[in-house]
Amino acid sequence: MVNEGKHPDRLKILIALLYYVPHRTGLTLHVQRVAEELVRRGHEVTVLTARYRMDLPRDETVVNGVRVVRLWAPLRMSRGMIMPAYPWAAWGLIRQHDVVWVNVPLLETALIAFLAERLGKKIVATHHGDLILPRSLLNAVITWTMYRFYRYMARRAGRLIGYSHDYADVSYYLMPFRDKVSIIYPPVQIPEPQPEKVAALRAAWNPGGGPIIGYAGRFVEEKRPDLLIRALDTINRQYPDARVVFAGEYDIPYESTWQRQQALVQQYRDQLIFLGLIDNMQDMANFYAACDVLVLPSGTECFGLVQVEAMLCGTPVVMTDIPGARVVVRETGMGRIVPPGDAAAIGRAVLEILADPAAYLKPRQEIERKFSFAETVDRYERHFRANAVRS
Repeated sequence: MVNEGKHPDRLKILIALLYYVPHRTGLTLHVQRVAEELVRRGHEVTVLTARYRMDLPRDETVVNGVRVVRLWAPLRMSRGMIMPAYPWAAWGLIRQHDVVWVNVPLLETALIAFLAERLGKKIVATHHGDLILPRSLLNAVITWTMYRFYRYMARRAGRLIGYSHDYADVSYYLMPFRDKVSIIYPPVQIPEPQPEKVAALRAAWNPGGGPIIGYAGRFVEEKRPDLLIRALDTINRQYPDARVVFAGEYDIPYESTWQRQQALVQQYRDQLIFLGLIDNMQDMANFYAACDVLVLPSGTECFGLVQVEAMLCGTPVVMTDIPGARVVVRETGMGRIVPPGDAAAIGRAVLEILADPAAYLKPRQEIERKFSFAETVDRYERHFRANAVRS
């Protein structure tokens, strides 16, 4: 495939999203990886985002070749933030760039669409998952408002990007605009595990040699970490020495899942290990490889990037049977799919994998072919070129 990034007529791409590096979620990793690869291909890339922590640099910085513009965000609404200077900053930056890449959900979605339309610029928008918040009157208002903002943008967007057909066919965000939706798998990059460090982790987490079950993600309601803990009821019948290791933030400021699940956590505290956020990809590779199986018990998940990362490190996955999330296991055969909300089914699937792990292993090269990083960025690049309006 020809490397379009070497074309002498480079693109100027503006990226809009709420959180950027050093914030660490699947969404921010997705955007960071594409942005940095676009820079390596010769494009000029700017990120417009929130200064969500006061220790972050003010205004403009350059991170791995990507220009990052952070705006003051004095007010918070659930996971969102209000940035008073956004309209002026967005107006100026949209004028300077050829195409705008919006990553939704995002509070400023409609504003960006309005400004881009007036400036004669086009939008490519990636949908990273329907907005689903814990039940409350405030969250219901936020959800309703955010969807209306998104719908305004979607009608004007040149192209909408979804993670999979499986998810796009049921997403209340994407279904009304299905004729505009193109599918691009998320970008996945992870180094190969380091065997000596993997062995050291296994010895530290479970000195008795029992199985290690991994969880990678935030300890939040929609990801249902409580189901994995409850699955120990089933797992313990065969492996009372099993350990569950959580990699990710667990005491989340914007919701109370960690506090509400403390009775359950304390009940199984001798079998649970909480590592907190791991922000180094080599450390994540070693984490995955040290686990016998990774479990994603999510109630909602549009893809589950960590599934591919785990598989690239040789670790099979148990995933719930929900649209989008089940795609990776279906495509690779490297794991088991279980009914959502069923802790016992999770436990049984873990036991099945532990009983015959070789049946669920695939070569790293095979996983890389199915979820090609280069192909992902190639496709983004083509959409940006197709929608570019020269400044």
